[in-house]
Amino acid sequence: MALEIKQSLKMSQQLVMTPQLQQAIKLLQLSHTELSDVLAQEMVGNPILEDVIDTGRERDAAPEASGVLSKKSSLYEHLVWQLRLSSMTREEEALGALILGNLDDDGYLRDPLEDTCTREGLDVLFAEKVLKKLQEFDPVGVASRNLRECLLLQVKHLAGPWDFDLIEAMIEKHIHNLERKNYIAIAKDLQVTMEEVIEAAKVISDLEPKPGRPLATEEPQYITPDIHVHKVGDEFVIVLNDDGLPKLKISNVYKNVLAQQSTTAQTKGYVQDKLKSAIWLIKSIQQRQRTIYRVTQSIVKFQPEFLEKGIAYLKPMVLRDVAEDIGMHESTISRVTNNKYVHCPQGIFELKFFFNSGINRVDGEALASEAVKSRIKQLVAAENPKRPLSDQRIVELLKEANIDIARRTVAKYREMLGILSSSKRKRLL
Repeated sequence: MALEIKQSLKMSQQLVMTPQLQQAIKLLQLSHTELSDVLAQEMVGNPILEDVIDTGRERDAAPEASGVLSKKSSLYEHLVWQLRLSSMTREEEALGALILGNLDDDGYLRDPLEDTCTREGLDVLFAEKVLKKLQEFDPVGVASRNLRECLLLQVKHLAGPWDFDLIEAMIEKHIHNLERKNYIAIAKDLQVTMEEVIEAAKVISDLEPKPGRPLATEEPQYITPDIHVHKVGDEFVIVLNDDGLPKLKISNVYKNVLAQQSTTAQTKGYVQDKLKSAIWLIKSIQQRQRTIYRVTQSIVKFQPEFLEKGIAYLKPMVLRDVAEDIGMHESTISRVTNNKYVHCPQGIFELKFFFNSGINRVDGEALASEAVKSRIKQLVAAENPKRPLSDQRIVELLKEANIDIARRTVAKYREMLGILSSSKRKRLL
């Protein structure tokens, strides 16, 4: 049998994280208020960092729009939102929703997938395929079945000057030794140096063992918009909100310390480490702000009619639309839109609000699901209390308004809006 060697080139889009991008993504997950707290802590822990105090600098003309109380999205809500915007088939989406409903607060699938398939009469290979798709969702590492799988999923998204074969081998074979910091045993078994093990262990320690933790709480939070959109003449102007965030710079005092010949090697090493950390933090903040700006800019590009006229003109849009428009990965867009708020002419909205599946019109382009929900809410609000509208009657009224929608979809949207069925509304009035 002849051995044939072939070379092929395959192009694919994936998120690759350099050390700087890793830090930027961690900051990207924070709300405006959380970011302010983190930066304050960083300034305490790193003497290299200073806050530029510029009392003469005028504030942006953006109106103050903070103090709005909102419930933070839960992990399940965040994942189901991504599921609805995915390109899965109806069968895959149904199983995906079932799997997501079985995740714990840390984002793990503790219930064996085989048991779920046995109970539901499903094919295990099909379920594995769906699970793999769910494991591409944000946060990275979610829907893992154990710590080893969670960390390995995150390693796939890393990039940098590291030995990834060693990192993966340490995760695969030596989780218990990593937990005990038994680096000698790891080095001996994998036949590498202690220095290599320690360097790889540092990378592993920066991974998130509980990917669902940042989204596990549903406690209310006060909103400070991350960005403002204003109508100026015939154009929309985007302004980042830096209020409450320290404007960081590198302290000149420590620059001088490095320049002095009398400075000891130990002191120089300490200062250089802190300097490197400070530079990465400043660049990560800049990356965060640029990303939020570009995503908002793309949303404005896709949704000008909503900004002008309101929710009835909201267009269907999915994560891929913006990802392709600005050349970023869908998981990055997901991070940007979660717990980030924009103050625009129509009010204050979480960025993820603008991503909706579409409902077909009888004649014309599709309408965003949020716009349809708004129509349903208006119809119920204007109904005769003695003769509440049935779901079927709402379907008919929407069709008269050129919106083609199934009765079960109306029922689903009604429930999502917290509106009781017509029979229960009648009894309560």
